[in-house]
Amino acid sequence: MATNKNEKLSNLTVEEKLQHLYELQRMDTEIDKIRTLRGELPLEVEDLEDEVAGLQTRIENLENDVINIEKGISDKKTSIANSEESIKKYSSQLENVRNSREYDALSKEVEYQKLDIELQNKKIKEDLVSKNEKTVNLDASKLKYEECKKDLIAKKGELSDIISETHKDEERLIEKSKKLEADIDERLLTAYKRIRDNAKNGLAVAVIDRDACGGCFNKIPPQRQLDINSHKKIIVCEYCGRILVDKYICDYDGKIRAKDEKALLETPKRKGRRKKV
Repeated sequence: MATNKNEKLSNLTVEEKLQHLYELQRMDTEIDKIRTLRGELPLEVEDLEDEVAGLQTRIENLENDVINIEKGISDKKTSIANSEESIKKYSSQLENVRNSREYDALSKEVEYQKLDIELQNKKIKEDLVSKNEKTVNLDASKLKYEECKKDLIAKKGELSDIISETHKDEERLIEKSKKLEADIDERLLTAYKRIRDNAKNGLAVAVIDRDACGGCFNKIPPQRQLDINSHKKIIVCEYCGRILVDKYICDYDGKIRAKDEKALLETPKRKGRRKKV
C-alpha cells in the first residue's frame, strides 16, 4: 500500500502538487478562521482556572494560618494561667521561708514567671495583629475567588457555545485536511508546515494578485510570474518564502476550464476590408 501511494505521489505533475497544496491551505485557513472565532477565550479560561486554583490555595493557607495563630494564642493564655498559678504558689511559699537563700530563689521564680507573663502578653498582641491582617486578606481573597469563579463559569459557557456551534465544521475540515495531506509528498508537506508555522497568518501558499505575492504583497517580476504560470516547478517568494501559485491553480479541477474550452470551440472572426465601390 505504501509503495502504491509513493508511486502515485511521484507520478503527480507539479500542477497537481500545487493544486493539492492550495486545497490544503484553503482547508487549513478555514480551520484557522474557526479557531480565531474563539479568539482568546481558551487562554482566558485557562488563566482564570489558574487564578481560581491559586486563590483557593491562598484561602486554604490563610485559613490554616488563622487557625494556627488562634491555637498559639490559646497556648499562650494557658501558659499565662500556669505562670499565675506558679506565682501564687511561690508567693505562698515566701511566707514560710527559713533563710535568705530560699527567699532569693523563690523571689527569682516569681520574677521569672511575671516576665514570662509579660512576654506571652506581648506575643498575644502580635498574634492578634497578624490574625487581623490575615483575616482581612482572607476576606479579600474569598471575595476575589467568588468573582473569578463567576467569570470562569461565564467564560466557560461562552466557549462551550462557540465550540458546540463550530465543532462539527471544524471536525469536517480537519478530516478533509488530513485526506489532502495524504495526497502530498512528505518532503513537500514538511516544507508547507514549516512555512505555515513561521507565517503570522498561517499562510504558506500565496496566490499572486495584481502582480504581487498574496502573503507579503511584494511585487513579483514578470519573468518570475511566467515561471509560476508555467507550473513546471514549485517556486517560493524570495521575500517571505511562501509557495507561490497563480489564479489558475485556484479553480483548476484537472480539466480544461469553461472559459478556455469556450475559447477553443469558438473560431475567431477575421475582419475583411470593404471593397470600394
